[in-house]
Amino acid sequence: MTNINRIDAIYARQSVDKKDSISIESQIEFCRHELKGGAAQEYQDKGFSGKNTDRPQFQQLVNDIEAGLVARVVVYKLDRISRSILDFAKMMDMFQKYNVEFISSTEKFDTSTPMGRAMLNICIVFAQLERETIIKRVSDAYYSRTRKGIRMGGTTPYGYKSEPFIIEGIETKKLVANPDTADNVRLMYEMYSQPNISLTQVAHYFSENGISVWDKPLFTSTLTQMLRNPVYVQADMDVYEFFKAQGAEIEGDAADFTGVTGCWLFRNKENANKGGKNDIQCKILVPSPHEGIVPSDLWLKVRKKLMANPSYQPARKAIKTWLAGKAKCGRCGYALMSVQNRHLRYMRCRNRAQSKSCDGCGTIRTHEMEQLVYDSMVEKLREFKSLTAGRSNTTANPKLTAVKVELAQVDTEIEKLVESLAGANPTLIQFANRKADELSARRQMLMGELAELTADEIPAARLTAISDYLDDWENTSLDEKRQVTNSLITIIRATSENMEIEWKI
Repeated sequence: MTNINRIDAIYARQSVDKKDSISIESQIEFCRHELKGGAAQEYQDKGFSGKNTDRPQFQQLVNDIEAGLVARVVVYKLDRISRSILDFAKMMDMFQKYNVEFISSTEKFDTSTPMGRAMLNICIVFAQLERETIIKRVSDAYYSRTRKGIRMGGTTPYGYKSEPFIIEGIETKKLVANPDTADNVRLMYEMYSQPNISLTQVAHYFSENGISVWDKPLFTSTLTQMLRNPVYVQADMDVYEFFKAQGAEIEGDAADFTGVTGCWLFRNKENANKGGKNDIQCKILVPSPHEGIVPSDLWLKVRKKLMANPSYQPARKAIKTWLAGKAKCGRCGYALMSVQNRHLRYMRCRNRAQSKSCDGCGTIRTHEMEQLVYDSMVEKLREFKSLTAGRSNTTANPKLTAVKVELAQVDTEIEKLVESLAGANPTLIQFANRKADELSARRQMLMGELAELTADEIPAARLTAISDYLDDWENTSLDEKRQVTNSLITIIRATSENMEIEWKI
């Protein structure tokens, strides 16, 4: 198709209406001046960020380029079309493929020349560097303010409500005891402080009496987090000495621990990847302006009981069944755990055990479920060998490589998001939540593609090893059984009436 039949395109984007933000109308006027009044098709996206290309009019522009309708794309400034070097690199490839020129009217970049293309790429690199520098400054400011006891957003802890507050001239939020829920928090501590009361019994009591936490049933995992949180304690010298002995960094003087205010416990930026076996070592304890609602002696009694409770220590190794981590309740989706009942072991829904908000999976004997899963793996592997017989895996799959690379990039973005943006301020929190949803959805899609692409990628040596383990299953260790199961199975959903297995092959 010749240039005579192709059009010039003007693209304009504005994130939000701001006094210091150039309007879409002004952007188009600049671009038309660049075209010296020539005819052009306009594409406008108002209220969309430049962090990605998920914009309706931009996607329409891409469709028109791919249809061979566009000769030149003109923008007011290059960040109007993209702020991502990865996205921009893809667009440059597309422009080159369809012989489309790109012009930035204010920066005087014209990709019809080699110098213009080089300068444009350099500018994009520095734009991304500037954005990452801003994120770094936000992160540094976050840690600086947390050390002063300034609340940096996030969900208001159960038992409190937030009210406007100014500290050192900075507008923030201060926690104030919520009369509707603060008593429930004290009840949790008082109940669990009793020697013979377990976390499960406290959760059951709340469920049976219709007491919800954030409009949800109280699970033992949530209860454990709340009972460990120093936000509730009336921090005195006993609390100060406890955290100091556990390896926490104490911000402020001991005189600040007056037995009135609560505390924040923050991750130490410099020692983010260090720490011991507890959740306190190498963290920062900061006295907060809000008042605690749990007496220090009660809080410490509960905290020490939790530390001595072996059932709720982190990173425990499965010792009861090789189905651990794979078996889920077919009704609610929560994990199934193996429990002893007299001389037999049964699979039990964790949701049912903790809050009774699920009817449970019914009667499933652990050894019977293990046998069913084992027989299914043997049959599945036999089918897989038949389907893949004669296929060659010597040639690398470029699509599989691309998916793995993109998945790694998404995981990296998620890590950076959590480390740099979470809790910074309300605006960044809103951005982080929205971005996290996008990344999570993308990751789920990529995991699905990866599962499909890897169906034929198990090497012969790995298949032989799996077969050997299955042939000698009775003499295979628990860890090896779990590894074999993980190689073949994504998830198992089970009730006493039905069992569904989601395979990786």
